[in-house]
Amino acid sequence: MKLHRVTERLDVNDSDLSGSNYNDANLSGSEFNQINFSGARINDSNLSGWRINDTNLSGWSLNDVNLSGLRIQNANLSGAELSNCRILGATLNGIPLEKLLSTYKAQFPDD
Repeated sequence: MKLHRVTERLDVNDSDLSGSNYNDANLSGSEFNQINFSGARINDSNLSGWRINDTNLSGWSLNDVNLSGLRIQNANLSGAELSNCRILGATLNGIPLEKLLSTYKAQFPDD
């Protein structure tokens, strides 16, 4: 199925969309529940306001992504990679990521 310049809201349930490609798509404010995102590669994208619950994010790779307002709960992040992401206000188990990173860099300056 191909969608081009569609402005409708999609409700997708009990579907296999593995191998799908999303280019220049606005998915801000989307909600994902019990989804398998394993191995997904997301580049230069706006994920602001996403809600992700009970989801497999193992092997996830994000590059140059806006995660503002992203909420991930009860997810498998094994092997996930985040790089060059804006993380202002982001927390991990209630700890600001900026603080975690600055503390890590202070303790391990050669990494």
